[in-house]
Amino acid sequence: MNSARTALAAARRLGLERLDAQLLLAHVLGRDRAWLIANDDSLLDETALERFEHLVSRRARGEPFAYLVGAKEFHGLELQVDARVLVPRPDTEVLVDWAVALLRSELAGVEKPPVVDLGTGSGAIALAVRHAHPAAQVLATDASADALDVARANAQRLQLPLETATGSWWQAVAGRRFALALSNPPYIAMGDPHLAALHAEPASALAPGPTGLEALEEIIDAAPAHLSPGGWLLLEHGFDQAEAVRQRLQARGFQLVQTRLDLSGQPRCSGGHL
Repeated sequence: MNSARTALAAARRLGLERLDAQLLLAHVLGRDRAWLIANDDSLLDETALERFEHLVSRRARGEPFAYLVGAKEFHGLELQVDARVLVPRPDTEVLVDWAVALLRSELAGVEKPPVVDLGTGSGAIALAVRHAHPAAQVLATDASADALDVARANAQRLQLPLETATGSWWQAVAGRRFALALSNPPYIAMGDPHLAALHAEPASALAPGPTGLEALEEIIDAAPAHLSPGGWLLLEHGFDQAEAVRQRLQARGFQLVQTRLDLSGQPRCSGGHL
């Protein structure tokens, strides 16, 4: 039998980062990384070794780590994720923090404030807002029925009430108005070279069209018909799209239009209110 040390060395030769290899093996063994480091001379049985080698092969082909272990931490919540949904990114927590701050300040006077997360995917944004501000009545939408299955499963497992609706952007909520609307839509341009590295994730959640602004523009243009007076719209976007998004918001009548920076100091979220 191979030892954990030998298995980890083989993974490194395939190009895996040391941390990724350790975390994958710890996952297979049902242990934490600290235990593995202290016990890297432990022998692996054939089943564990085969499972580890399978995960290593998938990771070496560029599959996201979160898909391999089936989970991703986001805003203090552990979400189950798979290839049906985009892996939640830490930078998106900036959008959640902004939303929660608004619910506790400008929108504090709204009883049971209605909130919509357009294109929810795994339910990350919707569930994080619901967890941080339990009074909010959160609706999560997605054009993908498969994605909504993931979001509903996460809501049930986390015991967070969540309404869902199937449809593309505002089409899913015809006739309804909200105090706060949030979205992390696809915003990568079709020809962007970064797409190649994201091949394992749903293309529909990454690239909306030639410019990358198509989904953002569609959401902004129809937002006034779905927001209550004084309602807010907050959007995640590419680091180089902030000016275009702000201009679009202002052209559609939004005020106090502003941009928030992500964890790397890049402009990542923009929004305003009616």
